[in-house]
Amino acid sequence: MAGENILVVEDDSDILELIRFNLLKERYRVETAISGELAIQSAASTVFDLCLLDIMLPGLDGLDVCRVMKKDPRTALIPIIMVTAKGEESDIVTGLEMGAEDYIVKPFSPKVMIAKVRTIFRRKAAPEITSGRPLNVYDMSIHPGRREVVIKGKEIDLTYTEFQLLYHLASKPGWVFTRYQIVNAINGEDYAVTDRAVDVQIVNLRKKLGGYGKFIETVRGIGYRFADRELVEME
Repeated sequence: MAGENILVVEDDSDILELIRFNLLKERYRVETAISGELAIQSAASTVFDLCLLDIMLPGLDGLDVCRVMKKDPRTALIPIIMVTAKGEESDIVTGLEMGAEDYIVKPFSPKVMIAKVRTIFRRKAAPEITSGRPLNVYDMSIHPGRREVVIKGKEIDLTYTEFQLLYHLASKPGWVFTRYQIVNAINGEDYAVTDRAVDVQIVNLRKKLGGYGKFIETVRGIGYRFADRELVEME
């Protein structure tokens, strides 16, 4: 049953009302903000389960708001869906790099928006790979039940998508997956995403894994795989 509290940040009154109306129809609770400054104030003082965040805002834009929210312990765990204008792929990539979970491109169908919202809440309620077996590969422990990655005793902080991505690749070393196979495995079929967005997630994951990022190999012209052999030298 719905009832989750959602913050909608949008300065266009017509779009704001469209989003609000459709979320209320699904029995979500909705609060709104028309600027980045108001959004940050509201998010810091109220418990939200999700934020729909427009990129083009007066004053602080959506990317600035995302950056502030992800750095504040009070708001860092709120999933963010970026709302962007068509053609703003660079902003989508930047938002994902900052920790946004997803994005919607204007003009959008209310059905698509609701589907993405439901996907976020399904993840929070019952992550798909929670029941998967723990993996121990190359001194790396990946535990889906605890959603924990530990390398030589050090826990690695990953976003939901980064964890899903690592687990999916590491569970089948040597198998090559296309970008769309990866997206389908993590988010479900027919999930709208750009090739560039997948590549950004891979880059971020490699950075967080340090020298162990080498185990995530690029297969030129196809996609990615997790190495099925020992790497002699680690950086």
